[in-house]
Amino acid sequence: MDKRLTRTDYLFALMFIFMLVCILGAFFYGLRLGQEKSDQKYDKILHADKGTAQEIGAYDQQVLVSYYHTIFLPFREFQNKWFEQMNQIELGNSAVDASAVLKELSKVADEKYNLLMSKNMPASSPLLVQSHQGYLKGLKLFADTLKTYQSKANGMSASQLLAAIDNDAYFQEAKTQSLTAQSNYFSSIVAWNGTIDHDLEAFDPNNNANLDQWRAMNVNVKNLYITTKLLKNKAFSPFYPQDLTIRIDEFIASGQAKKMNVNDVNQMMDLLLSTNAVRSGDFVKGKAKWYPNELLPQLPFFSDVN
Repeated sequence: MDKRLTRTDYLFALMFIFMLVCILGAFFYGLRLGQEKSDQKYDKILHADKGTAQEIGAYDQQVLVSYYHTIFLPFREFQNKWFEQMNQIELGNSAVDASAVLKELSKVADEKYNLLMSKNMPASSPLLVQSHQGYLKGLKLFADTLKTYQSKANGMSASQLLAAIDNDAYFQEAKTQSLTAQSNYFSSIVAWNGTIDHDLEAFDPNNNANLDQWRAMNVNVKNLYITTKLLKNKAFSPFYPQDLTIRIDEFIASGQAKKMNVNDVNQMMDLLLSTNAVRSGDFVKGKAKWYPNELLPQLPFFSDVN
């Protein structure tokens, strides 16, 4: 038996369809509004991240610290081992198996070379890129030098072996590359300093500084000056550049420079180096006294005795 729909049934059906359309419309409108707000939120985050990235400069502190741990420190570990083992040969004489010592040291050089080869510096930091390359070349040349004398070492006296190594062309170039790398790293520290102190007065480290010019430099500029002179003299040493910096400042302040009529920083450097008057850690021990207000990046070798 057919039952016809009443006018009320039609009205109810229409109202139901209308409400369903409204509900669906509200749902999609809400979804779209939520997406727009979400897009705006992440767009702000994205732009904030870009802004942060732009603020990170070529020589910002985090870049210097990263370089210290990934490049400088591994080379420094080899450098410390070099002087430790060379000293062992010098003092041990015939009691030391010089060939085994050189073999061990060349192994360390190869390990550090391979480690540094796996690292990269951003192209936006050219001084650090050059420093990285210099340390790589230095390690390769140190390793080659050691391997050259490994088979000959036990047939030579300690003094003969050390003299032969010191006069070796590969060793001389190894020192040049390593000291150049060091100077480039300290140049990047001065570049960092310049981003904070726009009135920083630079000094061309290729010029010879008198005592008045030295006093006018801040500690970072002094350290760079020292690295340049160490490079010029091929003075590959176990101490840090800042250790020589503080000894010069102490020498001037004590009146010894005046007493000895020394008016040139280079003369003072030669005197301190020739008398073996500089030790690794001198800077850290005297930093609080001599440089309490100096601006330094937070690098371990400015605060820890290594």
